[in-house]
Amino acid sequence: MRGVTIRSIIFLVLTLAAVVSLIPSFLGDLPESAEAPWWRSRLPTDRINLGLDLQGGTHLVLEVKVEKAIENTIERIKGDILKLLREREIAMTDLSRQGNQIHLKVPSASGDRIKDLLKSEFPNLTAVNPSTVGGQTDFTLALSQKELAALRDATVDQALETIRNRIDQFGVSEPIIQRQSRQDILVQLPGIQDPDRAKEIIGKTALLEFKLLVDMPSEERLRNPPPGTEILYGMGASGEKRSYLVQSSALMTGEYIADARVRPSDRLEGPYVELVLSSSGARLFERITAENVKRQLAIVLDNKVYSAPVIQERISGGQAQITGSFDMKEARDLAIVLRAGALPAPVEIVEERTVGPSLGSDSIRQGVISFIVGGALIILFMVAYYKGAGMVAVTALIFNVLYLLAILAGFNAVLTLPGIAGIVLTVGMAVDANVLINERIREELRAGKSPRASVEAGYERALPAILDSNVTTFLSGVILFQFGTGPIKGFAVTLCIGIATTVLTAVYLTRVYYDHRIAARRLARISI
Repeated sequence: MRGVTIRSIIFLVLTLAAVVSLIPSFLGDLPESAEAPWWRSRLPTDRINLGLDLQGGTHLVLEVKVEKAIENTIERIKGDILKLLREREIAMTDLSRQGNQIHLKVPSASGDRIKDLLKSEFPNLTAVNPSTVGGQTDFTLALSQKELAALRDATVDQALETIRNRIDQFGVSEPIIQRQSRQDILVQLPGIQDPDRAKEIIGKTALLEFKLLVDMPSEERLRNPPPGTEILYGMGASGEKRSYLVQSSALMTGEYIADARVRPSDRLEGPYVELVLSSSGARLFERITAENVKRQLAIVLDNKVYSAPVIQERISGGQAQITGSFDMKEARDLAIVLRAGALPAPVEIVEERTVGPSLGSDSIRQGVISFIVGGALIILFMVAYYKGAGMVAVTALIFNVLYLLAILAGFNAVLTLPGIAGIVLTVGMAVDANVLINERIREELRAGKSPRASVEAGYERALPAILDSNVTTFLSGVILFQFGTGPIKGFAVTLCIGIATTVLTAVYLTRVYYDHRIAARRLARISI
């Protein structure tokens, strides 16, 4: 009797814990008042979150333009080669990029030296068909296929991480962000009904550069910019569009940003974004400002000039500002993308869907209806066929669903329409264990055994079959979770948790009931 009491207390504690853990999921935001300030602090806050198909939101498929990242990498390598040749005082005739290759032409006398230098300093480059003609040696340099494949994968992985950081700061609950193919990224934002703002934050390249302005150009110089310069556009102080002639090479980029914060401004222009630089960035920015006092430094984001302040003196401390005609939302969004870092390559939205909350409500209603209908049919069958033992199985089924939902809330899981399908399937499968047990008990009673002996033999003989069927189903769910995508994973999670709670309630909880009646000597007959 003592063992039965202990098991009863354990299940009572589990039931109370399950009910308490489901309060945030079913009551929403917990009330708080002066009389009961402990309500929020004592009760759990984890809840079951609804997926995109249930509460609505935004579905995006983004294609990462990996070829652009390759072009940028080749251009950077070309600049490194140029810098190295100048440092080693090696003459060259031509250095240019054509597609994903770099063409280098040097005097033949320097050919062997260049070959050894490239091999030691740029081991990831391969020289394709070097040739010597007319006293000149031509090198065609390219990344190997292995390097290109690794660069493509790294670009998509970095874009995935950058997008995840931006969405985390955007404040979306339980987003789905994952690779969908070689260069596509799936983004699902439950509860977001403003896809334009989400797309602006996700897709902004956010390449921040600091470039020096050339002296105010004439109209002719704007039409034909000098070598080493480029024309960018931005907004002037009075809000009109204006052109800027800036140096092509950036003095510093956004890779040195440690933090970006929105600050209110005392002036009429609205808020501004304050940049906090890393330690190395602070030293670099201090050197740049010290060398260019009284010159204008353009702050360029995605090839748009946001501001071009005059450097009045050397700036130390590692802080800079981006000012412009921002409202608070624009400034906050800009700070988000700067904190999260720049995308390694542009992204293009190739698929977009917005699921309205009304459609999600319809899905919830249909899922609940299917759950009620399926559960009612199971209850009617079990009670009609197994009588009192069927009622015990139905009670175990109720506790099964209770524990299943509590575990989902404890994991802060996302419930999707396939997840509801998994719960409905669990309800259908949950009584299977009790069917096996009840049939075994019936066989023992027909053989003339006592109710106590029939119960013990029924559970003992049914347990191996129950474990075999549920373990194989559980392993199938694990495989679905490991290799499936978002909706399949939602189904697999509820299925696996449902299998565990099914074994707990159908085998052990019902056995507590029969053991209690046997211990109290009230099991003279079994209604089965």
